[in-house]
Amino acid sequence: MKYFVTGVCGQLGHDVMNELASRGYEGVGSDIQSEYSGADDGSAVTKAPYISLDITDREMVSSVIKDVNPDVVVHCAAWTAVDAAEDEENIPKVRAINVDGTRNIADVCKEIDCKMIYISTDYVFNGQGETPWEPDCKDYAPLCVYGQTKLDGELAVANTLDKYFIVRIAWVFGTNGKNFIKTMLNVGKTHDRVTVVSDQIGTPTYTYDLSRLLVDMSETEKYGYYHATNEGGYISWYDFTVEIYKQAGYTTEVVPVTTAEYGISKAARPFNSRLDKSKLVEAGFTTLPTWQDALSRYLKEIEF
Repeated sequence: MKYFVTGVCGQLGHDVMNELASRGYEGVGSDIQSEYSGADDGSAVTKAPYISLDITDREMVSSVIKDVNPDVVVHCAAWTAVDAAEDEENIPKVRAINVDGTRNIADVCKEIDCKMIYISTDYVFNGQGETPWEPDCKDYAPLCVYGQTKLDGELAVANTLDKYFIVRIAWVFGTNGKNFIKTMLNVGKTHDRVTVVSDQIGTPTYTYDLSRLLVDMSETEKYGYYHATNEGGYISWYDFTVEIYKQAGYTTEVVPVTTAEYGISKAARPFNSRLDKSKLVEAGFTTLPTWQDALSRYLKEIEF
């Protein structure tokens, strides 16, 4: 099969391209940059065909994807700067990327009759309560611009296509790019004590593990909405930090604080990011390893 992957300069797109190559599939990568600008790690993504693409340019999207003529489009590109999305001057751009860009891709997928995988987020829900969100739940109430635009992107896909996978993830980390783990490792080097939020609950997602699941999905016709994070139980950012420092051998003290005590950010964060992943098992997919195991493997991959 042939794949077209957006956002390959980011964490997930990078790993999806490498996973495709490991299975012998042809992958064509794209991103907004004029040339590939991700990690120069010598992996398959750095050697694969790359096309500079502005997904907000409808004609360009149509021309590029039709020319590639893929069997599957894996749409990883998105505006993910959650706080910056709240700035009034950025909102039109956020919508253009997360909503219009997604619709542009979905429309072409419909024209050429190919599958589409759209990466979404726990932010489409209101983040209240303690019950895990089920993938087919329609009780949407995003708390911020980022969440609303990702939801609108979901609807653009679902209302356009039949052959789609909408996969919601949370707390993402990968080797290619910035993430919470890298930030906390850097902070832990220079501080004896850190404060971390303890009332936002969810589960991390390692892009290496997720990429394998996404390719597994693409090989099937089990379309629909899914939730995919690592197994290992629901935790807080505080819990995650404690385990990061433990596995990294840091002695930095971690102090739990509430979101209110930590300080209000521009964008409201969900307190409840628990995602119910039972649909993966019901569909016959292999769930992701535990986040503790994923963290262990990840720390071996990066320099810190």
